Amino acid sequence: MKKIEITPSDLSPDSSIKISGSKSESNRVLILNSIFKNIKIGNLSDSDDSVVLKNALENLNKNIDIHHAGTAMRFLTAYLSTLDGGKFILTGSKRMKERPIGILVDALKNLGFNINYLKKKGYPPLEINGTKSEKSIIKLKSDISSQFISALILIGPTFKNGLTIELDGEIISKPYINLTLNVLKRMGIGYSFRKNIIKIDNVKEINPIKYLIESDWSSSSYFYSIVAIDKKIKIKLNNFFKESFQGDSFIEKIFIKLGVKTEFLNQNEILLSPINDFKKPSSLSFNLIDNPDLAQTVAVTCLALKIQVKITGLQTLKIKETDRILALYNELSKLGAKIIFDDTSIEIIPPINLNKNIEIFTYDDHRMALSFAPLGLITPLIINDPDVVTKSFPSYWNDLLQLNFNLKFKN
Repeated sequence: MKKIEITPSDLSPDSSIKISGSKSESNRVLILNSIFKNIKIGNLSDSDDSVVLKNALENLNKNIDIHHAGTAMRFLTAYLSTLDGGKFILTGSKRMKERPIGILVDALKNLGFNINYLKKKGYPPLEINGTKSEKSIIKLKSDISSQFISALILIGPTFKNGLTIELDGEIISKPYINLTLNVLKRMGIGYSFRKNIIKIDNVKEINPIKYLIESDWSSSSYFYSIVAIDKKIKIKLNNFFKESFQGDSFIEKIFIKLGVKTEFLNQNEILLSPINDFKKPSSLSFNLIDNPDLAQTVAVTCLALKIQVKITGLQTLKIKETDRILALYNELSKLGAKIIFDDTSIEIIPPINLNKNIEIFTYDDHRMALSFAPLGLITPLIINDPDVVTKSFPSYWNDLLQLNFNLKFKN
């Protein structure tokens, strides 16, 4: 197994990093481009997830393997169902076959689409026989994954009478739904979202459009963490919008409490800097129900800063690439932290001193490697299976080298 050893180093004081487009936004635009065919995409994500989805949409083979790409699994399940006459087998990695998709499949079946489970009910792999739907209303549980809702929104314009989605229960990760709707808006596709009802207009074609994808705010979070831990470095990042529809742009507000300020510059650049005379709190709490992908970054940063933290709203972390709450418990405990957790929250009580030379397991989860790496600025550690970062951030290790991180690559 490959490993990266990270040891403390003095970073370059002023640095500039280029982050590719948002994975979430890229995947939504890719589906819509497959429907309408006339979108010129700029700053497309170079993540494995987006590359896998792009290749699948361009080739439309009978057998499609999306590996670890959870978004691709959800979005393709919906999109392929609408391709009248198409016959597809949609599968993925071992972990993908453990991630539930029954709520989305049930909704699509209720709309008249033809999908069968090839092994365990409620889970991939799937047999999809594309057809047309004459229905236009569906009710969907909304307290599991917003990607199920977004998958239906994206195919909504293809329905003859449009699509009405009635959401049942508390809406999880609502900013991701708003992101999907904003992508439709930028393409001229009409919709409404009132209370728990989303209505998508039928649209046969859209005007040709050049669509610039904003860079990925969740990827920026690791550089916020680096600035907070290092306390000296300033980092400039490109192509971030002050009026962003990415839910993870909330990272800007979170890190004010962790000692980092954000300055919006010209040409959509942001500058991350340490807050002068920052007074570190002894404890914090965050509800990340709308931003669960930020949980690992926040947890690790608070550990590094020796801030006791409680993070709630983590209902969806159990069905990510791994059970992220359990993974955090395992790895933070190895570093010396005391952890209290349940299915929706985690509380971290940092030790006086972090344990050294700990091997961090990544559990096939890109965010475990990405979020724990900044800890190497204050204690030597080893990241196992570092290539897992390619799922969302292929250039990450090269970017850390650019900042003057001390990395040793081992086979």
